[in-house]
Amino acid sequence: MTLPLKLSGAEVRLAGIGKRYGQVTAVKPLDLVIEGGTLVTLLGPSGCGKTTLLRMIAGLEQATEGRLFIGGKDVTLLPAGERNVSMVFQSYALFPHMSVLDNVAYGLVSSGIRKRDAHAKAEAALETVGLKGFGGRLPSEMSGGQQQRVAVARALVLEPEVLLFDEPLSNLDARLRRSMREEIRALQQRLGLTVVYVTHDQAEALAVSDKIVVMRNAEIAQAGTPEELYTQPGNVFVATFMGEANHVRGVVESIDGALATVKLDEAVLTLPHRGTTPGPVDIVIRPEAIRISNSPVGLPAKVARATYMGSHTEYHFATAAGELFAVGADRLKRRAPGEAVMLALDPEGVVLVKP
Repeated sequence: MTLPLKLSGAEVRLAGIGKRYGQVTAVKPLDLVIEGGTLVTLLGPSGCGKTTLLRMIAGLEQATEGRLFIGGKDVTLLPAGERNVSMVFQSYALFPHMSVLDNVAYGLVSSGIRKRDAHAKAEAALETVGLKGFGGRLPSEMSGGQQQRVAVARALVLEPEVLLFDEPLSNLDARLRRSMREEIRALQQRLGLTVVYVTHDQAEALAVSDKIVVMRNAEIAQAGTPEELYTQPGNVFVATFMGEANHVRGVVESIDGALATVKLDEAVLTLPHRGTTPGPVDIVIRPEAIRISNSPVGLPAKVARATYMGSHTEYHFATAAGELFAVGADRLKRRAPGEAVMLALDPEGVVLVKP
């Protein structure tokens, strides 16, 4: 009989947390609240500070300044072993000479729990991640996705208040990454875990997160839900980092209430002004917002490239405003390179942003 795991998600609160290595600032002082039972992703390019921030939550790095609270308890000065958090590493770090069951039970046995009880809990953890009956195998006898699940089970068996993932899917192929991210998300929701997840993959972040924290140059560029960051980016960096985006320049001609009249070459758009003022402005256009139109009014363009992608066609259009990348559903009737077309822009996918 397996013993059920006792899991609950705790709030994580960072108050002015920062990290310096001598004269180098790895994380500028920042404030962040991660609500209990949610999955929050730290997203950003290499060197932005996201992994350092995760390691400070884990207790593997000591904060230079600020305070860190888990479940309302100040853990700033506590070592990793006393924080009740577990971490799943990019490399999985499984012991190759131990069985899967012994790998999962290792942390419990090391903490003084009887081996029989540790194995019972390890069996429950393996069942939780869909590996019931795999305990007798060696890691080398498991696929990459199965090894990832073993690493998750080893973290879960410690019954942490917070579960941390550091680039957990980077070693897997594209198809397996998709299925594994869905499994991690389903597991988090089913168990009500608090998860902090680090990745540089925007699609991964969009797929699994309740909230995304986009980091740049050791600080938070913007935080919000996946939909907020995609449809209402706060600046050009966030807009272009969160999925495909075309960045062009236009002119705000006038503002009336919350709306701005914007001129983009020959196209005139009415968009939320989002704090911009009359004059030159940065515009972000999502590829799916660009349509080939039969109307004589719009943005004149010429097809530069058309690439068949099976379910859709990818276009590169040459326009007076710059080259635009677009995704078209007309896979059975593709436009030919050199063909002149008129483009219509769906306002829902066009956003005025600050530099």
